Amino acid sequence: MDPYITDWLNLAIRFAHVVTGIAWIGASFYFVWLDNHLETPPDWKAEKGISGDLWAIHGGGFYEVAKYKLAPEKMPTLLHWFKWEAYTTWITGFFLLVLMFYVGAETYLIPTGSDMTQMQAIAYGLGTIIVGVGAYEVLVRTKLKDHGLILGIILLALGTALSYGLMQVFSPRGAYMHMGAVMGTIMAGNVFFGIMPSQRALVKAVEDGSKPDSKYGLNAKLRSTHNTYITLPVIFIMISNHYPMTYNHNAGWIVLIALILIGAAIREYFVQRHFGRNKPMLIVGSIVATIALAYAIAPAKLEATPEQLAQKVTIADVQTIVEQRCSACHSENNTDDIFQTAQGGVLFTDAASIEQWAPRIKARVIDSKDMPFMNKTKMTDEERLILSLWLNQIK
Repeated sequence: MDPYITDWLNLAIRFAHVVTGIAWIGASFYFVWLDNHLETPPDWKAEKGISGDLWAIHGGGFYEVAKYKLAPEKMPTLLHWFKWEAYTTWITGFFLLVLMFYVGAETYLIPTGSDMTQMQAIAYGLGTIIVGVGAYEVLVRTKLKDHGLILGIILLALGTALSYGLMQVFSPRGAYMHMGAVMGTIMAGNVFFGIMPSQRALVKAVEDGSKPDSKYGLNAKLRSTHNTYITLPVIFIMISNHYPMTYNHNAGWIVLIALILIGAAIREYFVQRHFGRNKPMLIVGSIVATIALAYAIAPAKLEATPEQLAQKVTIADVQTIVEQRCSACHSENNTDDIFQTAQGGVLFTDAASIEQWAPRIKARVIDSKDMPFMNKTKMTDEERLILSLWLNQIK
């Protein structure tokens, strides 16, 4: 596919994915907040079957919201459903996964040096999503759903195993995105397999004039609760491709699990706040854990012999390496077969531009070794050392 067309498709699908994701996450967060802020209604409302209500002000107007314990006596003329935010987010996300990691499997998904074919990579990726979501669906339909802690531990163990396995098969970036694809599909599946059927059952019971079974509401609430804790980790994975110090670390699989737990803990803080319970240690603990994680995976300092440190590296030496290994993707006239415009706006045109981008060279070429991308230009360890020595000289 022509890279110019690919870029426009990428832009359009990514933009749609972000917009629909905002709509879904916004609605999800709002209804969790709403449900957790409901107050005991006055007797005359309770007699109508209302289990909780609240008052709010927004946009210059007052709102009164009431939630029925099960359902009203008869269906209203107009009932608003919330499902397409989830479905369109998943659809656009899947299209983006296909475009980036399946159409572009050799570039983004298959690790350097692997003999895996494009079709094998696609099969492994789709298989991972199907098996991962299937395992969750099996577990959440058992009695474990009534034992949140045990179910959570089992899911964490399975997620950790999945994270490790993906890092053995795919590129680190591809592994993170497939972990996100599994979690995002679980979220959409919770809507499709759990929340919507439960809501349709409640509506049908009201239309038939029968008493709704409370199990439907409880099932929908359980899956909605699961989704709210998955949300922040999935958002992190969506943006993780910008931060190779996480996925490109030797222990990137456990870094991912740590960040998932931190995201869930942050979400728990806000959920507790909904109930008026301020638990600042959740936020403090998350911040401390993030700092500890950053310290633990920090790149090692330059290790060089006294002779190497005494070696004078000139800008001409650096320019030679940059021209050979970096200019294919970072010049005014790119020669790379995929990236035909300077990526990230980084241009290496002369010595001054190289010095301007020295901090990013350190972060991406030396610390995370994420550049050159997938090491397409085969930069050697010796060349990275020379760049390290130069960076050490000019700091």
